[in-house]
Amino acid sequence: MTADYGKWVEISFDCLPLRSVTRFDVPDDASPKLAEKMLRVRQAVEKHGVHNTYYLHNASCVFHMTNSATDGMLSFSFEGVIFTDQQDVTARGCDLSISLAKETCSWINQGVVDWMQEAVRRAVLVDFARFIAAGDLSKTQQRVEELQKQADDSGGFVGMYL
Repeated sequence: MTADYGKWVEISFDCLPLRSVTRFDVPDDASPKLAEKMLRVRQAVEKHGVHNTYYLHNASCVFHMTNSATDGMLSFSFEGVIFTDQQDVTARGCDLSISLAKETCSWINQGVVDWMQEAVRRAVLVDFARFIAAGDLSKTQQRVEELQKQADDSGGFVGMYL
């Protein structure tokens, strides 16, 4: 018997291109949770820069280890940076903070959780490649070419908010 139960891995995320971040100051009325997230984004920019880097947040990755809706599920939350190649067409690496959010696996142990965190990293890279492919690549390539031309025309300086 062969059954098709849908996706093997369910991944969802919000994506913030780090080149689009123009401010790092935290508004006075920001919630503590938002202030912490803004700090993590600033740290990501300081560590990885803004070119060819994307900040994934509000993110989850769910694995189904059995064909049951009630048994064998591992759900991870994650947040962090995806790196792409110079043309923004290939995901080439990531720096993610990953934690087990929920599970329905009575047989799970810490070794399995650690191993599955690496599986999350690999699954996110695959899904981000699909995310890139689903976007309008020609617009991305055009934007990169325009930025390069602006940099060349201005002697390497394109502006403080890019």
